[in-house]
Amino acid sequence: VQLQASGGGWVQPGGSLRLSCAASGRTLSRETMGWFRQDSGKERELVAAIRWSGGNKFYANAAKGRFTISRNNAESSVSLQMNDLKPEDTAIYYCAFSAYSLIASSIGSPEWYNSWGQGTLVTVSS
Repeated sequence: VQLQASGGGWVQPGGSLRLSCAASGRTLSRETMGWFRQDSGKERELVAAIRWSGGNKFYANAAKGRFTISRNNAESSVSLQMNDLKPEDTAIYYCAFSAYSLIASSIGSPEWYNSWGQGTLVTVSS
C-alpha cells in the first residue's frame, strides 16, 4: 500500500488544519488507518485511528474533543481535522496503514502498522 499525505503547515494557536492521506494499491475493507506524530527527541505516538470495518475511531487523550478522524470509502482516504491547535501539537504527522483490524490494545502501537506516509510538518506558534 502506498500512502500519500497532504496538508499540514503553520498555524497560530487556536487555529485549524486538515490532514489527508490517500491509500493506493488496495481496496480497503478490514484494515486500520491512523495518524501518528513525532516531535524531535520523542517517540512516535498515536493521534487518532479508525478501523475501516465498522468505522470505530480511537483518539489519544490529547486529541479528544479537538481532532476528528474520518474516512472516505470511495477514495480509500482518511482525514484528520485538527481544531483548537496548541503549540504542543507541533510535530511531524505520519499517516499509517495496518493490514489488520486492530484491537484497542494494539491500535496505538506503531509496530502493528505496515505502511507509512512521508510525514507532514505541523507547526503551531504565534
